[in-house]
Amino acid sequence: MKRWLGTAVALMAVSVLVSAGAPAGAQTEVKPAVVFSTGGKFDKSFNEGVSEGAEKFKKETSIAVAEFEPSNETQFEQALRRFAQRGQDPIIAVGFSQAVALEKIAKEFPRTRFTIIDSVVNLPNVQSVVFKEQEGSFLVGVLAALASKSGKIGFVGGMDIPLVRRFQCGFEQGIKFANPSAELITNMTGTTPAAWNDPGRGAELAKGQFDRGVDVVYAAAGSTGIGILQAAKDRGRLGIGVDSNQNHLHPGTMLTSMLKRVDLATYNSFKAAQAGTWKGGVQVLGLKDGGVDWALDKDNEKLITPEMKAKVDAAKADIVSGKIVVHDYMSNNSCKP
Repeated sequence: MKRWLGTAVALMAVSVLVSAGAPAGAQTEVKPAVVFSTGGKFDKSFNEGVSEGAEKFKKETSIAVAEFEPSNETQFEQALRRFAQRGQDPIIAVGFSQAVALEKIAKEFPRTRFTIIDSVVNLPNVQSVVFKEQEGSFLVGVLAALASKSGKIGFVGGMDIPLVRRFQCGFEQGIKFANPSAELITNMTGTTPAAWNDPGRGAELAKGQFDRGVDVVYAAAGSTGIGILQAAKDRGRLGIGVDSNQNHLHPGTMLTSMLKRVDLATYNSFKAAQAGTWKGGVQVLGLKDGGVDWALDKDNEKLITPEMKAKVDAAKADIVSGKIVVHDYMSNNSCKP
């Protein structure tokens, strides 16, 4: 039976629809809640990043955060409605798959504030947070190209959708920036939501890439990535994690992780609601806003040479300044501008 359980960086508001809540600066009572995406709260990736943001808010404020872990997409609408009926506010909807259900429930409960991560719902009581995944993926692509000895690099995505292709496209641009002669080999795990939670299939696809000479693989596949990264360790190849910092999973074979700060999106939504500054609208977070980045810590520092770090730091600075513009696959469903 599913359980219902009880830093900040500036977010760049690309368009603000309406403000909701108490006057700015006022501390208001909030009853936050999270409806996770399928794949489990502890997927060591996307959901877990959201959970970390909620936990940070809880520790700082001693305010309980109600949570629901759906086993399938049909539960999204019921979960969102039940939280709204109970007076939970704000409510985080995790993942693009919740967009349809959230739009319906947000209309039913116009005084309840909702935040959706990875999709846009244009309603005055909805805050939509999306990311420039292509920018973070560019950086780990640079590192992959510099670390690869074979010149063959792999990408294993989860569900084959434009959002995942955005990761792939940014990654490919970073690879070509650092090594124009490098080859990218790509596989997608599937075309249904089950693709996010199939570590066995992920491992199988990664092994197939290794057999073709790949020596660095980027796993952008939710909990499916656990199998991909394990396969890399088993074969003595390098893995790149996604969303959360996954370097700790296999120290020594984890080249880095592409950080997508869903933890901050969650934390900031709750804190803004408490402070009376919560606003509906669309927020787009990239490198400049601290929304994406790459991970360097004790678990991978021996794999990152000073030259590699200098190269990726320079690329990051150029993206932030606008000198390098990373093409967004979702602008034209192509990896070509």
